[in-house]
Amino acid sequence: MTPAEVDQIISRYSQLARAALGGDEISDGDSDEVAERDFGAAAYADRSQAPEAAFRASLGCGNPLLVAVMRPGETILDLGSGGGLDVLLSARRVAPDGIAYGLDASSDMLALARRNAEEAQVTNARFLLGRIESIPLPDNHVDVVISNCVINLSGDKPGVLAEAYRVLKPGGRLGISDVTADADVDPELLSLAEQRVGCLAGALSQSEYERLLTAAGFAGVCITSTSQAADGLRSAIIQASKPLRNEKSAVSLGQSMFDREHRPLASAACLRDRRRKVRGQRSPWQ
Repeated sequence: MTPAEVDQIISRYSQLARAALGGDEISDGDSDEVAERDFGAAAYADRSQAPEAAFRASLGCGNPLLVAVMRPGETILDLGSGGGLDVLLSARRVAPDGIAYGLDASSDMLALARRNAEEAQVTNARFLLGRIESIPLPDNHVDVVISNCVINLSGDKPGVLAEAYRVLKPGGRLGISDVTADADVDPELLSLAEQRVGCLAGALSQSEYERLLTAAGFAGVCITSTSQAADGLRSAIIQASKPLRNEKSAVSLGQSMFDREHRPLASAACLRDRRRKVRGQRSPWQ
């Protein structure tokens, strides 16, 4: 992706933010396509924890907070925080002593997010200007990284995941919603579908996602499809963890869901989580 293409994406979302600041309804991608899916505000059942304007400005493809483990006092980072909805909801979970950061490359989106935070009277939210490929936070700084349909917009997805790994504390968790591509889809048809739902930089397949997460150092990778986003595209929840510093290999411990040689344990945990969701039970990631 060229710098000009990156600037075009930022300009597109800045324009949407300015429209939202002006009171307009906004939508990413084809409006009819988005309306049929659990995109944007439709992914949130509880609308009591943030201003209605924040829900209306949501441009995500799911709700990463359904699976993200957050505890009072922790530090959260939302990659591509947009109008700030997931930051505000996260800030309430980690209050009073925790902090939720939102990172966005659009100053207009940050202005929208700050307005929503002020209206919600949330004081432990912090909004940062920057790009998800170069996160302006120190190493080992946050407990949880979330993101909602933003990583697919990056032309350097390995760099984004490496940065997420860098800023996470050992034992930190990753919980993101994103659009993924079905395997063996015709490239031309996939490109058309990506344009309809706003995946301007192309979606990864779930196997590619897992490979990149593992290459970045993550363990316990669990990817669960949640709905069909378009022909050849699926919304998915992606979960993973940063291993503890003193974690030994599965061979020496005899058990670990974080080691490649013991991936079946991680896969089994992922399968149990999927079964819980089908039965309407609470996920252990929450």
